[in-house]
Amino acid sequence: MFRLLLLASLVLLGQCQKDFADQNGRVVGGTDAVKNSWPWQVSLQYLSGGYWYHTCGGTLIRTNWVLTAAHCVDWSGTFRVGLGDHGLYQNDGTEQFISVNKVIYHSRWNANNLAAGFDIAVLRLDSEAVLNKVVQLANLPGDGVILPNDHPCVVTGWGATDTNGSVAPILQQAPLPVVSYEVCSTGSYWGRTVKTTMVCAGGNGIHSGCFGDSGGPLNCPIGSGYEVHGVTSFVSSLGCNAYLKPTVFTRVSSYIGWINDNINAN
Repeated sequence: MFRLLLLASLVLLGQCQKDFADQNGRVVGGTDAVKNSWPWQVSLQYLSGGYWYHTCGGTLIRTNWVLTAAHCVDWSGTFRVGLGDHGLYQNDGTEQFISVNKVIYHSRWNANNLAAGFDIAVLRLDSEAVLNKVVQLANLPGDGVILPNDHPCVVTGWGATDTNGSVAPILQQAPLPVVSYEVCSTGSYWGRTVKTTMVCAGGNGIHSGCFGDSGGPLNCPIGSGYEVHGVTSFVSSLGCNAYLKPTVFTRVSSYIGWINDNINAN
């Protein structure tokens, strides 16, 4: 099932990709990540015809919980997550594959009103991940924290090299500095499409998230480490790296209470 949802000026970034022929595919403008340098990065996969296919990214936030985008899982499918993964098509001996046994996406998520936001979900796993050097929990920001304009961040994922590209074989990374709400909500950027519960990042026409990156983390350096401040959500229908149309993320700090409430209740 190809997860591409289109609404006038924006495109969600979930992708079920069965053609792995493009061996140079990557986050647009990105480079190969250093192996296991993003140990909370998850490959969300779905089962079809007896095979597992990458569809979205995700973030390990508890040993048995993953954070991702609602549009990645708002359909009937059988899901699993791949942890400690680097190359999608090779076995490095570090991978852990765990089935998803419960999907919870925000009750206000509406695929027919994408610009309203609420593109967030948590996934309960069948068993707990084993934490080690290559599988670790992400740090999340505090409730309501907003990063300043031009704060450096990094998008990671196995998304396509361009709007018409294929899933990347190797985990990619690309620098995406934050574009503040005050800037991103102006007419030359996203205008009223962007809400305060979203984070814009990038927009230079070179680097961006793309299809297959949805649900994955926007990693932002804070102190001596990183915090995941965004869940990859959508780009412009003009193209993944359209100029002055930054990649838009669900702002994690807007949903800390929702995340904790649903994890604690389940």
